[in-house]
Amino acid sequence: MSRRKFMGLAGGALGMAAIASMGVAGWAANKLEIDPEALEYLENETDVLIIGGGMAGLFAAVKAHDAGAKTLMVSKGRLGSSGETPFAKGIFAYDPSTTEMSLDEFTDGVSRSAIGTNNPIYTRQMAEHSLDRVNELREWGFFDSALYNKSFSKPIEERNIDLLERIVITNLIKENGKICGAAGFSLDEEKVYIFKAKSVVLCTGAGGFKPNGFPICDLTHDGTIMAYNIGAKVTGKEWNDGHPGQATNSAACFDGWHGMFERVPSVESVGIRHDLGVDLNYMAYTNGNPVQMGPPGASESKKVVGGPYVPAEFSQRGPDKHDDGPKDGPKDGKHPRGGKPGEGGKDGEAGSPPGMGGVSVGGSSAGMAIHKSEGLVPINDKCESTIPGLFAAGDALGSYMAGAIYTQIGSSLAGSAVQGGIAGKAAAEYSADKKIPNISKTKIKEIKEEMLAPLHRTEGYSPAWVTQTLQGIMIPNFIIYIKKEGLLKAALAYIEELRDHHIPMLKAADLHELRLAHETVNMITTAEMKLKASILRTESRCSHYRLDYPETDKENWQAWINIFKGEDGRMKFEKQAFDSWPASGKPLEYI
Repeated sequence: MSRRKFMGLAGGALGMAAIASMGVAGWAANKLEIDPEALEYLENETDVLIIGGGMAGLFAAVKAHDAGAKTLMVSKGRLGSSGETPFAKGIFAYDPSTTEMSLDEFTDGVSRSAIGTNNPIYTRQMAEHSLDRVNELREWGFFDSALYNKSFSKPIEERNIDLLERIVITNLIKENGKICGAAGFSLDEEKVYIFKAKSVVLCTGAGGFKPNGFPICDLTHDGTIMAYNIGAKVTGKEWNDGHPGQATNSAACFDGWHGMFERVPSVESVGIRHDLGVDLNYMAYTNGNPVQMGPPGASESKKVVGGPYVPAEFSQRGPDKHDDGPKDGPKDGKHPRGGKPGEGGKDGEAGSPPGMGGVSVGGSSAGMAIHKSEGLVPINDKCESTIPGLFAAGDALGSYMAGAIYTQIGSSLAGSAVQGGIAGKAAAEYSADKKIPNISKTKIKEIKEEMLAPLHRTEGYSPAWVTQTLQGIMIPNFIIYIKKEGLLKAALAYIEELRDHHIPMLKAADLHELRLAHETVNMITTAEMKLKASILRTESRCSHYRLDYPETDKENWQAWINIFKGEDGRMKFEKQAFDSWPASGKPLEYI
């Protein structure tokens, strides 16, 4: 290669880098592959609209129907086959005939592990109803296959419950202060849907920033952000899920977790823990990588000092500490899966969650909090939100069932089943004396314009590029997990730029990219919530760790943080005392 050619190529590369640094790498003309003006518009009416096709959605639909309500189920994916549902293989059942622990003792134990962050009403509720839900699942064949679609379809088909799959819901609709439906579009057909409903149950799961190595890439807090946009209060954004991934083929969910995907589900008994916080993240921050699973410290030569507090009662940190999968039982007195702490790499070895041996990497579940610790704020034990007629269940409900730390193997799946059933029945009862709401033509026109706006832009930023930019800001260990004010505020400045400048310029060429555009908006809003809530909570507790506030503050922070949209459109915050339901009070102003 000649010197001139080399310099030319180098200059071109530097030029491209300069252009990228100016934020135009993701900018391009929008080459439409569909005609947005030719989309077909369809309207549906129902008593109870269930959004989501996982465990919570299944029981919400079944129990709403059994309570006498006309029920319609809409899912972004396939029934029982999308979101976190295929990954969940352990389901908790509290059986009073086989355990010596009373419901009160179980609830109190969870509260101690959660350092007061759990809602004991939802903790007890999960345990009390879990066995009934497990028995129903057994009747439907849930425990006979690693795949859930067939067992989930059985009760839906037996009841002739209407089901629409691969429908992306983008908007919840509120009129006269009450929920009145939702709107979305099909991923497979050029159709836009308007759903009129007397009540809505969000079973949309939690979400993340589409990280690699964990099966939440199609969950982006859609339900939470849609509810926030119409005035609902949400909670729990400062907490973090600490699931690690594996360094080998780290982007391959199936490779990293195939031990879970291929395993038939099983039932878990009582075993209160204090797991899946950010202690591994602290080890990596303090000692560097690689981090081994197992007892405290990455090695004998590198002792970890300080870090997240673990109550002494739950401080045993053996090889099982980060395993939320079913147990196989001891084998000849050895670890249940054989091997030594920190070893692994092959399925069935010790030291990591199932199928995740070898060197661990963080950020695999970035953007997600501990199960049930984030989502819509409930106003009672019926899974009802602060918007009349809007209910939520499972990971879409900020019930704090387990608090801000992982306290019971299999409780997430059990909690989704229990809460789905309760929310479905409550929504049916709410709808019993209501009429199908009228949605004004003006409102429908506004929603259509908002939904399809990326298709109408002649040029703009691709949602994939904006998402990658978001990931680069939020996923670093020293931003989302090991926190301090200066870095949180620095990241917030970038996120606010994406909010103010990039969201209005997102483009989409087809229905798939339109879905990505809406998911990107939801992730940006979630990132803003996580950063601001993390700045506000000036303490360390459970899965929230501040380097600049490493101690638990029981004087000022015996409270959850609720987030809502003010009348001026700005994000507002308030404290809700532990062991209380939300009440109107003076919001915390974010500075």
